[in-house]
Amino acid sequence: MQVFSGYRLTRLLLPAMLLLLPSLIFAQENKSYPASRFPDRVILGWKGDPAHSQAVNWRTDSTVKKAVAAIHEADPSPDFQANAKMISANSQSIVIDGKTVQYHEANFTDLKPATQYMYRVGDGTSWSEWFHFTTASDKREPVSFLYFGDAQNDIRSLWSRAVRGAYSTLPKADFMIHAGDLINSSNVDYQWGEWFEAGGWANGMVPSLPTPGNHEYYRDSEKKPHVSMHWRPQFALPENGPEGLTETAYFIDYQGIRFIAMDSQAALLDSAVMEKQAAWFEKVAQNHGMRWTVVIHHHPIYSTKNGRDNEEWRARMEPLYKKYSIDIVLQGHDHTYGRGINMPLGVSRKKPDGPIYVVSVSGPKMYDIGLQNWMDRASNTQLYQVITIDETTLGFKAYTVNGDLYDAFDLQKDKKGENTLIERANSLQMQERLELPERLQKSFKAEELKEYNQRFQEYKARKNKK
Repeated sequence: MQVFSGYRLTRLLLPAMLLLLPSLIFAQENKSYPASRFPDRVILGWKGDPAHSQAVNWRTDSTVKKAVAAIHEADPSPDFQANAKMISANSQSIVIDGKTVQYHEANFTDLKPATQYMYRVGDGTSWSEWFHFTTASDKREPVSFLYFGDAQNDIRSLWSRAVRGAYSTLPKADFMIHAGDLINSSNVDYQWGEWFEAGGWANGMVPSLPTPGNHEYYRDSEKKPHVSMHWRPQFALPENGPEGLTETAYFIDYQGIRFIAMDSQAALLDSAVMEKQAAWFEKVAQNHGMRWTVVIHHHPIYSTKNGRDNEEWRARMEPLYKKYSIDIVLQGHDHTYGRGINMPLGVSRKKPDGPIYVVSVSGPKMYDIGLQNWMDRASNTQLYQVITIDETTLGFKAYTVNGDLYDAFDLQKDKKGENTLIERANSLQMQERLELPERLQKSFKAEELKEYNQRFQEYKARKNKK
C-alpha cells in the first residue's frame, strides 16, 4: 500500500479543493440568512390611508413571541426616545426550510399628513435602528416613485446595483413598485434573504408596493397554486382586493393618483379568477375621483419577448384599460425592456387611445427582444425607472444601472383628462441597446440568428420612418 505524506496528499487534493471552493462558498452564501432575536428584513408598506397610516413588517427567530414598534415624530435631538409611542405588533410563526421563524407586523395609525416620523421595531430589548419615513399629503401633491421589473436572479450580486442605483437617483422617492418575480423560487428563504439584503435599510424608509409574478407562486401536494409562504407575512399591503386575492390584488390612493395592482398569475391560472378580478377592477377603476390611474401587474398585455403572448389576459383587460382611461401600465415577466402604445402603424401617437405600456427588467436575466410594432423604445439591459406625477404631467425616465438615462417621455393631461404624449427619447445621447445577450448568441441556431437580425432591421426601418 502506498503511503502519502501530508505534504504530498495536500498537493494531490489541492486542485480539486480549489475547484470545489467557489461552489462551496456560493452554497454557504446562499444559505446564510438565519433569523435571530434582532429584527431583520424590515420593510414598510400600507394597510390603510397613506396620509394617516404606515405599516411595517420584520422577521425574528422563534424565541420572540411578543414584538413591538416604537414611533415618534422626527426629532433631530436624540432625547426623544423616552417619549416614543409603543405599538404592539401582530406576530405569526412560519416554518421555512424546516426552521420556524416569526414574522411581525405593526400598523401605525392616526398619523399627521405630510409629516416625517421615526420608528424602530423589536421586542423591547433587542431593537432595530431608528428609521425615518414621511406620510403622504392629504392633498393633491406631486408624487415621485421607483418602478422595477423582475429582479429574480443573481439578486445579491447583480440586482443590488439596480435598487441601490435607483435609490441614489431618487432618494426622496415616495415608494417603490415591484412588478413581480422578485425572486426565482417562491419559498426558498435564501433568495428572499438576498432580496432584502440588496434593498437593505432603504426598505425600512421607502414603502414597497409589490405584485406577485409566476415565480412567487408554487403548487402544494395537491397541485393547487398558492402565493409564496413569505408573501403575506413579510409585506403589509391593502386588503381591499377581490376575495381570494388578499394582498396580491389591491388598490391605494396616493395624493390624487389611484394605483391598482393586479394578480395576473392567479388570473392566468384560473379563468374564474380572471373574471372575478376583472369585475373588481371595473369597480375600482371608474369614478374614483383621482386625476391619474396607474395599473401594475406582472404579465404584459403586449409581450416584449418573441414567441410570448398573454392573449387571454390582453383580451380581457385591455378593453377595460381603454374604457376607464388608464394612463400607464407597469409590467415585468419578459426580461427585456419595451415601451409603447397599441396603435396602428402610421397613426400619430401623440394622442394615445389607450394606456402607455411599459415592460421592464431590473435583474440580469435577459431574453431576446421581440421588437414588435407597438414598441417605441426597447432594450436588453438592466434598468430601473423613475416616475413623477403632478396635476398635469406624468414624467417617465428609465435608467441603466450605470445611472445613464435610457428612455424618457411625458404624458400631459389637459382639463378634459385627455393625454398628449411628448416623446423625449429621440433627443437622448444613448443609443438603443438591442444586441442579443451573449448567452443567446451562443445558443441560437443559424436560422434563429437570421430571424432575429431580420426583426432588428425591420424595427430600425420603422423607427427611421418616424
